[in-house]
Amino acid sequence: MTAIARDRADPDMRRGACPALSAPMMTGDGLLARVPLTAAIAPEQLADLCRLAIRYGNGMIDISARGNLQIRGLSETSAPRLEAEVRALDLPLRDGLAVEVPPLAGEDATEIADPRPLADAISHGARDIKGLAPKTSVIVDGAGRLTLSGLIADIRLVAVEAGGEIRWKILLGGTEGSGRVFNVLTEAQAVEATVSLLENLASLGSDARGRDLASDLPVNDFTAATVSPFTLHTLSKETFATGIGPAFGQTHAGNLIALCNEATRLDLRTVKPALDHSLLFFGSETACRTLTAFAADTGFVTSAADPRGHIAACTGRPACRSGTIATHEIATRAATECADLLDGSFKLHVSGCPKGCAHPQATALTLCGMPDHVSLVASAKASGQPFASIAFADTNATLRRLAALVRSERRSGENSAACLARIGPDRLRQAAIPG
Repeated sequence: MTAIARDRADPDMRRGACPALSAPMMTGDGLLARVPLTAAIAPEQLADLCRLAIRYGNGMIDISARGNLQIRGLSETSAPRLEAEVRALDLPLRDGLAVEVPPLAGEDATEIADPRPLADAISHGARDIKGLAPKTSVIVDGAGRLTLSGLIADIRLVAVEAGGEIRWKILLGGTEGSGRVFNVLTEAQAVEATVSLLENLASLGSDARGRDLASDLPVNDFTAATVSPFTLHTLSKETFATGIGPAFGQTHAGNLIALCNEATRLDLRTVKPALDHSLLFFGSETACRTLTAFAADTGFVTSAADPRGHIAACTGRPACRSGTIATHEIATRAATECADLLDGSFKLHVSGCPKGCAHPQATALTLCGMPDHVSLVASAKASGQPFASIAFADTNATLRRLAALVRSERRSGENSAACLARIGPDRLRQAAIPG
């Protein structure tokens, strides 16, 4: 395959190392290890992982936006012991390159194609490629109801129908809407092309990403319809899946153990971490509905209408060494005090620092922690030019003023994201810093 010239102008997605079970990453509350499951497991097995998190870490567990379990608060001594015990559980763990598929892959009747065979072939073909960036990811999406269209990927393959046959559209960099179109190929051609692209990336160095190969390619013109995982999904007459998640993607392992114990009692056989910081539990309709009610009563997010689900908040201070603000405290108050602003039209990004790990894309409004203040950013990433800077102590009061402005200015049929964009940074600044 002909090499593609690299575009170094866009530093997109370069946010440092990626934690692994065998190579945990140091954070503000100790080492962080990732447990990347590739298939569903039993609720009892998830409870076992939670017990290990309590035994070897500080008991806090993250579910990432990409559906990875992360165990926090490990030490140099406890991390190897955790790894040994996790591997002894014989779970379906991913090793090597992240080749991701949607959480309902192979069980979703609305898919154009089951993406798992193609993903497996790419994983096999890329197993010997060395030198890729730590966060390099490939997404293979069958275009069903729970797509991964909103996640950033270096290389994305999306099933499409062309002339009565299934083809795979290959996109480079960004989300499905912002990625650059490389080609549309058959399955066999797509595997070969993807492996070749990965080899090309590796040859460019360990900081090269998919967008670097795409400077002269057209942007995809597709806007994917998004479906929240936080609902009841019908898979067959007998099988349903319900989406449940901890607020802001983090909870104590004891809370997950209680949820898993209830799932076991209800005879829900499997659970799988999914996108948007969620868990999908699989079973009968009655069992799924009962578990959802239990989860809602114990503080989990269970509905797409929950304002907490419309906030992207990183771990923040003090658990992250880079974080300068208590992101979860700010986000919790925002969900209560500014619920009408959080209508699902955008993600309110509460970031502990300009890296913006919780939401690496642009969004309508971001609160970004800095060493001596909080930056307010509109229609950009956390690292974008702020329209105002405020004191830490004024963060939630300022957000209430911005929510009140949107409430008073919103036109009939207009959502919050559109209203914020129309208001513009000058008037947002006036509301943020009155007088």
